[in-house]
Amino acid sequence: MTLMLREIQCFARVADRLSFSRAAADLGMSQPAMSQAITRLERSAGLRLFERSARAVRLTAEGRALLPYAEQVLESASAFSAEASRLARPSIHLAYPPLVGSLVARVARRLAARTPPVGVELRVADRAEASAALAGGEVSAAVLVVPAPAPLVTGARFHVSVDHLAVPAGHPLAARPRVEPRDLAGRTVLAPGGRPWPGLPGRTRAAPGDDFAAALDLVAAGAGLLPAPQLLVRAVRRDDVTFVPLAAGDLRITYGLAWSRERVTPELMALVQAVQDALWTR
Repeated sequence: MTLMLREIQCFARVADRLSFSRAAADLGMSQPAMSQAITRLERSAGLRLFERSARAVRLTAEGRALLPYAEQVLESASAFSAEASRLARPSIHLAYPPLVGSLVARVARRLAARTPPVGVELRVADRAEASAALAGGEVSAAVLVVPAPAPLVTGARFHVSVDHLAVPAGHPLAARPRVEPRDLAGRTVLAPGGRPWPGLPGRTRAAPGDDFAAALDLVAAGAGLLPAPQLLVRAVRRDDVTFVPLAAGDLRITYGLAWSRERVTPELMALVQAVQDALWTR
């Protein structure tokens, strides 16, 4: 028995519409062509799939039994086509920390709008995970805090200002209109990634990874205070954490797009350009 995808599609559409004419219109076919497709399928299967009369079209018991399988075939065919298109399209794999997710989303949209489009597979990762993925060839590029580990190449650098302090709700500093660096003396200051904050007093405690949002759990638990970028303040709302303006001058985090010089491709260069364009137009 040879079954063709088009005939199975016709069967499923007639079963849904219970009308040969409406099903034919849906698929851009003539009604005679639809009837012929169903007849071919019935002959191939050796079964009658529909009861036809001048007034109505109904599925037979055999048709009802086979309909779920037809739907599975069509779903699998659609998934096959989508995956084949994805694999045939130029693509790039990018690792990034959650803090810069909004920028990465803009970059992905820019690459998708190119001609030809470039697909982007996104992977959230902290610095250690992203660096290991780059070294192993699992990703094409990564957004990292600079300086990036040698021998990676870094381009499209940008700065994220750190102008707030996250404190537990009810903390003595929570009611302040502004926190000065001297107010942190003797207090524990969390540092995602373990990098001390330049110009801030206090005891530095490393917070796991580069995930500022996750570090807020430590703040809420009273484990320390967290200098917070404006990006985080805009994105996060928590009842157990208060963000207070921090007068720390030009405190900032510098990120860059990092990649291996041995794995430069046209898609990678398109990514670099898309990051630069996204930064320029924000």
